[in-house]
Amino acid sequence: MPYMLLIHEPVGQRLTRSQAEGEAVYGRMLKFADELKSEGVLLGVESLGSQDSAARVRVSAGKAQVLDGPFAEAKEMVGGFFLVNCATREQALAIAARCPAAEWATLEVRATGPCFL
Repeated sequence: MPYMLLIHEPVGQRLTRSQAEGEAVYGRMLKFADELKSEGVLLGVESLGSQDSAARVRVSAGKAQVLDGPFAEAKEMVGGFFLVNCATREQALAIAARCPAAEWATLEVRATGPCFL
């Protein structure tokens, strides 16, 4: 069953790192993705850019409303995700615990499925 591991990180956290520190962290994440790929469980992975360039879209009364970021009320942002294929929830949780991002962010583990359940 596919599980999404969403990485929730504090807004502005990336700005506290030097470029070298940021590249080192990113390197650790790439290595972790390679490990998951070699284990045959990785379905997809992406790092997301800053929410400064993000936008939120909502349709109300048939009209689209766009709110450009950054979003002042946000204390966290989704910094990226891993989509993994696991036999059990426990396996997905164990993978999340191995993720380097768990040291500086929170990983939310969610099974994929239809939105009506």
